[in-house]
This record gives sequence, C-alpha cells and structure tokens, in this order.
Amino acid sequence: LWQEGHTAFATKAEADGEVLDILDLYSKVYEELLAVPVMKGRKSEKEKFAGALYTTTVEAFVPATGKGVQGATSHCLGQNFSKMFDIDFETEDKKKDLVWQNSWGITTRTIGVMIMVHGDDKGLVLPPRVAPTQVVIIPIPNSKMSEEARQKLQDQCEAFFKDLKAAGVRVKMDDRLNYTPGWKYSHWELKGVPLRLEIGPKDLDKEQAVLARRDTGKKDFVPWSETVKTTQEMLARMQTEMLEKARKEFNDCIVRCTEWDDFVPALDAKKMILAPWCEEVAVEEDVKTKSASADGAGAKTLCIPFDQPDLPPGTKCFASGKPAKSWALWGRSY
Repeated sequence: LWQEGHTAFATKAEADGEVLDILDLYSKVYEELLAVPVMKGRKSEKEKFAGALYTTTVEAFVPATGKGVQGATSHCLGQNFSKMFDIDFETEDKKKDLVWQNSWGITTRTIGVMIMVHGDDKGLVLPPRVAPTQVVIIPIPNSKMSEEARQKLQDQCEAFFKDLKAAGVRVKMDDRLNYTPGWKYSHWELKGVPLRLEIGPKDLDKEQAVLARRDTGKKDFVPWSETVKTTQEMLARMQTEMLEKARKEFNDCIVRCTEWDDFVPALDAKKMILAPWCEEVAVEEDVKTKSASADGAGAKTLCIPFDQPDLPPGTKCFASGKPAKSWALWGRSY
C-alpha cells in the first residue's frame, strides 16, 4: 500500500482545490475504512515538506503510547520547483507561464496505525470493511453426537458459508478436526477476524447460531433464518462503533494548555496539547528542546488544525508570551 501523486496546474486556485480534495480522500481512508479518527490541518513552517509552499496533513494518535502519527500529507509546492526546473506551459493568450505543482501521498503506515489503535492483548482487531476475512464459521461437534447429528451440523455450517458468501460477506470455514474449538477461537482472534459464527450441539437442537464480536467479545444467539441478515447488520454496526470508540479516545487525549507549566505534565500523561502559538520556528525548536524528559522525546507541532477554536484578541503564545496567531496541536510523535 503505497500511493502518491504529482500534478501540475495553471493556477494556484486549482492547485489549492486539489490539495484539500486529496486530503479529504486520505481522511476517508482512515475514518471510513480503518475506523481511525484523524485531525486535518496545516503543518508548521518547520514541519512542512522541504521546498513546499505549504503542507496539509491528517494526524492520527496512538493513546497507548501517547504518540502522534503523520497519517498522510498533501502538499502545494507552489512554483518553487517549476522555477528551479523551468517547467512551464503555454497560456491561452500564447504566453509562457510556470505551473503550480502539488504532491501527495499515503503509505503502509496506515496499516501500522490501524493495528496500534484497535489491537488488544489477544492480537489484531480489524475493522470489517478492511478485514480480509469478515466472518469465520466454527462447527463445534462433540463425541456424544450421533453420525447423523454431526452431518447435520456440518451441512448447516456449509449452508451458512454458501449464503454468507452469496451475500458478499468474506467468510472462511474452520472445520479442522485436529484442533480444539478453544484453539481455533484464539487463532482467529489473533488474526483479528471481526465475527465468529459458532454452532454446537445445543445450537443445533435450537436451530440457532452464536455470533461473537472480536472487538467487544459480546455474543448474540440468532435464529438460523436471520443469521445472514444479522451478520451483515453486526458488521456494519461494528465498523461504526469501532470509529466511535476510537474517536472518543482520540478526543479524550486532547487537552488545552495556555501556560508552559501545564505543557510537559500533559505530554508525560500521554496527551496531545492544543495551545495558542505564535507560529515561529525558533519557538517550536525551543519547545522541542525544553519538553524532552525521562518519559519521552521533545514535542513538536503535529498540525495547526483547520477547525480552530476561538482565539480572543490579546491571547499570548503559551511558550514565548508573544501574540498568538493560531491554536496548534502539539505532541510527541513517531
């Protein structure tokens, strides 16, 4: 998974428009597919891509480690490189003009972010939309069952497999006889499969299936006639609830600081800090040096969020005391 683009435009307005269009697409990859919340914003002068006019970013955060991750970036290079390499075009009035260039990209770090945000001590927890296998079917026969009952159990599991596959669900059957049900549960939990469908002797008698969610462990007992529909509904609900849970954790990890004395303690508590800032490179470098501690490296600006809180006139930069220009999101990062 590595995707990048390089484009050229006749006007700055066109380039600016594409920068934000691409950033929105990257945001959707994280939030709508990976169920990972991100903050959209602009990089500081210190953190922007070298040679760019400006850099926009989607920033993710791993609460367990207290570190931010630059999820993907979309840069407007302006005319800096077209001047350097003489990249021009002929305008409608037959004159030569330099192009406006963009560059944007998203990489395999998306997978790492997803794993760190959702994973637990049992292994992966995959959002249904991106899980290679969405449902694993595990028949649970026992030694007391008659051959006829065993066959009925196998037939019903195969019927579920066929029906789920026909409904567009990515499904696997684990009917291996040389592993116990408990071993199979752990095996598929480790792989992060969103739903486990079980049928045992009692379920056979009641004509019901057991659906177990990987993220919460919750089990539901569902009549056979409703199993496919319920499975689809549970996968959709799980996708939504995983994002909601992650977004709450993300938001809970943002604290506002207006004074330097509150900054490092918040960092050491594994938080991101939203603070008023003067947007000066020297101040950002000073913050990085002064905020390093035994608990972690120094902080940097993750982004200047597009969604800005109100900044009353006269607000001072938390680090320098100079007039603040914006609220910046700070944190330790990978």
